[in-house]
Amino acid sequence: MKNIELSMKNLLKLFVAVALICGGVGCQPTYEEPQNEPQLEITTNNISGSWMLTQWNNAPLAEGSFVYIDLVRSDMTYTMYQNIDSFGTRTITGHFFLYIDQEIGASVLRGNYDHGAGEWNHRYIVQSLTDTTMILVAKDNAEDVSVYTRSEIPSDIVQ
Repeated sequence: MKNIELSMKNLLKLFVAVALICGGVGCQPTYEEPQNEPQLEITTNNISGSWMLTQWNNAPLAEGSFVYIDLVRSDMTYTMYQNIDSFGTRTITGHFFLYIDQEIGASVLRGNYDHGAGEWNHRYIVQSLTDTTMILVAKDNAEDVSVYTRSEIPSDIVQ
């Protein structure tokens, strides 16, 4: 009987030891949390390409709405295809500029429209840039946040 009590005590000690080890670093999950994509240097080369607006002001675009922008590094031009303010696709073109704002210490993207229509409504701080995502925050309104995802522009939208 004494051997059974001793075995039960040893077994209990073993369970307590395992519980303590698993409660600490010994039994951490075998999966790893997904790592954030590495940030790219904010250059005209890295922002060039086709982007789709996927979120604006913390919400997805309304169903059926779209904004695509193609930034071309070689001549610093862009073509935007959107239907936000029209019934069909509206094509807007112009030039874009990327610079470091010394006052805030951040990269800023701004642009103008062809045909003398003026400048973009905002200058945008490039808050984040990865291979797949670009987050722009209006310099004069921190609540105006645009999230773009790299995307091919559908052929039926390009006119």
